[in-house]
Order: sequence, then structure tokens, then C-alpha cells
Amino acid sequence: MTISRRAFSIGIAAISLSGCVGTGGGRAPAVARPDPATDPDLRPQPNASYDAWVAAFRDRAMAQGISAATFDAGFRGQGYLPGVIERDRNQTEFKRSLEDYLAIVAPEEKLRFGKPLYARQIGTLRQIEDRYGVPPHILGAVWGLESYFGTKRGTIPVISATSTLAWEGRRGRFFESNLMDALRIIQTGDARPAQLVGSWAGAMGHTQLIPNAYQANAVDFNGDGKRDIWTEDPTDALASTARFLSRAGWRRGQTWGLEVTVPNGYSGPTGRGNTRSVATWRDLGLRPAKGGSLPDHGSAALLAPMGLGRPSFLVYHNFNMILRYNPSENYGLGIGYLADRLNGGGPLSAGFGPDQYGLTLDDRKALQRGLTQRGFDAGTPDGVLGKKTEAAIRAYQQEQGLPVTGTPSRDLLRRLT
Repeated sequence: MTISRRAFSIGIAAISLSGCVGTGGGRAPAVARPDPATDPDLRPQPNASYDAWVAAFRDRAMAQGISAATFDAGFRGQGYLPGVIERDRNQTEFKRSLEDYLAIVAPEEKLRFGKPLYARQIGTLRQIEDRYGVPPHILGAVWGLESYFGTKRGTIPVISATSTLAWEGRRGRFFESNLMDALRIIQTGDARPAQLVGSWAGAMGHTQLIPNAYQANAVDFNGDGKRDIWTEDPTDALASTARFLSRAGWRRGQTWGLEVTVPNGYSGPTGRGNTRSVATWRDLGLRPAKGGSLPDHGSAALLAPMGLGRPSFLVYHNFNMILRYNPSENYGLGIGYLADRLNGGGPLSAGFGPDQYGLTLDDRKALQRGLTQRGFDAGTPDGVLGKKTEAAIRAYQQEQGLPVTGTPSRDLLRRLT
């Protein structure tokens, strides 16, 4: 989702830490997402302080040109949603390791599902690239990560979400600005109030544009007279995202980065703030993980988010442009990885190795399957250990007369497999 550099990460807030499950038959894999129909904390709750804030905001909105009719239409049926505040403070990009993050946002089943949808849009994506310079696979990755290729665009009312977060105040000015722009979307007729649904933070449509970003970057690329990011046709949303990235400074014809191998005993610089020339990185022994030579697109930085000896990446200028869309480095690497896979690349060359419990990703998947097969629902066997897996472990340990810790182990894996 598009946000300012100084804002915060809200692009994939609707993706559950339990991951995704393939359903076959050409349908979208099931994704557990925040939904007012199933999550009580996303339904309007009584809150006198919020109501008073809305009453005061009405005057500010009208002073900025919002009509009474627009305001009333926008706020009809809306209200305080405590769940968006909780989700704002627990964002996946910043809470999970890169290994877990990629397992959530770019699993193999997503690629199997998304590649045919991406292929159907390739002609349109090439036309968008001709105008804005952003390649199809990058836009396809944003589409895939943000809304599961358009199939999971969110169901939370934007007016309720942005007004709740504006009232809460931690980023009050930012969310009030987005609330104002959401009302402008209604007033100009770009969308009906009922169409303004999306993520917990007010991100909308195929590429999860927040209202500020919509007003600044949305385009009518298909020429139907509307800047429409809400219907089944993703054209305008993809073009609007390309326009955002282009205006942010995307460099045509350059890559975001690539996976690299780092020589044993390396003690040189790491981190996005430590840029060096490509010639320097070559001299330090960095090589493309899949062979060839390092492309030279200007200064670059070495990222080793889980430590040297695990997947490492050389990132260029365009990686920072992805971070203008969402400032999490995990997000940027997720987009880059998913883009490369859509463009025909294979999985990462380096493995992440065992975790703190001595378990690999495959081990954790096997543990989750073993728990579920024994009647303890651990959720989707994606290898990402969240609250559901912890609860299943506790229940199994209690039944077996084991110390109840809720933590996995090699012994627990052996018992289950």
C-alpha cells in the first residue's frame, strides 16, 4: 500500500500470519483476513470520545470544502473500530523474520495461483511500462502481495478505519488527511461510499492505495472516464502504482537487487546505509547467487537480514523506491523476490537453516501437520509459528502429560512424526 516515506507499513496488514491454503480449481487460496463479518473488534463499537471527535471533525471537513451531504453519506453506518488500533501496533513486516515473511507473502501456492492471472495482464502491464518505466513483474508482485492478485482486496470500511486511527492520535494528522481524501473521493463521484472498503488502515483496491496516494497518483489508464481501482479490472490500480513509483524516482531498465553469495569470513559493511560501488562489492568477493556478474546500477548496499551465511541481497536505487511504497525492508525484499519469481526466476539459492529451536521451515511444517492430524488444529502447515500453533502445542502437551510450554522442539517433532 502506498504511504509516505515518514509514515509506516500498512501494505499487507490484511494477510494472516497463518498463511494461505491452496483450494485448487482456479479459485483463490483461502486467506484468513480481518473481516467485520467474523472479527467482532472490526464492527462499530460505542465510544463517546470518538463520537465527539467526529462531530468536531465535521466542522474541519466542511471548512475544507466537504459538503454536508457528502459527510453524512460517508459516515452513515460507520463507527469506532477498536480492531484497527490493535492491528496498527502489530504489523507483520516488522514482527516477523524474513523467512517467515516470505512464507506468508510469497508461498509456492500463491505463485501457482497468481502466474496465470499475471499472464492475462501482461499486455496491459507492458503498456503501463511504456508510459511509466516500471516493469510488469514489479507491478505484478505489488498486485500479488497487496491483494492476492486482486482476489483479497479487503472488507473494512475506509471511513471507519481512518477516522478511528485519526481519533486514536498516534498518527492523527496522517490519518485525518486520509479521511479527508476519502470523503473527497465520494464527493467527486470517483467511488460510492459502499465501495470504500479495504485494509484496516484504509488501503483500497488491487494495489491497496490509501486515499492520499489515490488522490495524488490515480489515473484513468483504460480510458473509461473513471480512475477506478475498485472493480475487477486491475488496470487503473496497476497504472496508478506505476505512476507512484515513477514519480518517486524509479529508474527505467534497472533492477531492484539480487541475491548474492558472501565469502566466508566476510567482515565488511552491511545495511542499507552502507552503500558502495559495484566494483567495491566485487572486490569484497560478492557474487550473484545464481551465477554471472553483478549488474552495475550505481551504488548498492548489502542486506543480510538474518545474518551472513543465510540469504543475502545486494540492493540498488530501485529497492529504495519500493520502500517509498512501504518502508519495511522485509516488504521490499518480498516484492523483489515475488517479482523475480513471476519473471521466471527460481527460489532463493541459500537456505535459512534451523531456527532457535533447531527446526527448519520443513520441520515446522511437519510439526504443524502432525498436530492437526492428531486433532490439535495448528492452522495452515506453512511453517510460520503463530498463536494457533502455540495453542495446539499446549493442548497436545497437556494431553500427553508433558510440560506445557507451547514451544516447539526436536523431541516434539519426533513424537508427532
